[in-house]
Amino acid sequence: MEEPEPAGAAAPPPGLRSLLPPREFLCSRKGQLLLAESVLSFIIFICYIASLAASFMMAPLLEFLLALFLFFAYASKLNEKFKGLYWPLTDFLRCVTAAIIYFAISIAAVSKYNDGASKAAGVFGFIATIVYAIDFYITFNDLVTFLKQGSSDSPEGRKSEGMLSSSDFCTI
Repeated sequence: MEEPEPAGAAAPPPGLRSLLPPREFLCSRKGQLLLAESVLSFIIFICYIASLAASFMMAPLLEFLLALFLFFAYASKLNEKFKGLYWPLTDFLRCVTAAIIYFAISIAAVSKYNDGASKAAGVFGFIATIVYAIDFYITFNDLVTFLKQGSSDSPEGRKSEGMLSSSDFCTI
C-alpha cells in the first residue's frame, strides 16, 4: 500500500503538455487564424499529393510550415524575445503572398485538372485564400493603428517603444 505524498511535494513534470500552446493564445483571434491556416495548408498539401496536380504541393507545404512556425512563435512569445525581426510586417507579408499564391494555384487546379483530389485542393485553396485575406486585413489594420500612434511621438520615442507583442494581435 502506497502512502499519500505530502502536500509540499513537487508536481510531476508536464511532459507533452509543455508542447501545447497556452489556452489564452488558442482562444485569441490570432491563434485561431494561425491554427486555421496551418490546418487548411496541411489539408491542401495532402490533397495535392493525392492528385494529378502534384506540382502544386510545394506552396501548401511551405505555407503550412510557416504558419506552424508563427503559431508556436507567437504562442511561446518569441516575438517578445527576438526584437530584431519586425514580426507584424513579416506576418503581413506572409499572409498577402499566401493569399495570392493560394488563389492562383486554386484557379489552376480547378480549371486544368479533372480528378477529385485536385478539385478538393482547389476548393480548400479558395477557403484558405479567404482565411489568409482576413488575417492580412486584421494585421494591416493593427499595423496602421500602430504606425498612427508612433507618428505622434518623437523619432526617439518610436525607437525605444519596440514592437507589437502577440497580445496586441490577440484580442477576442
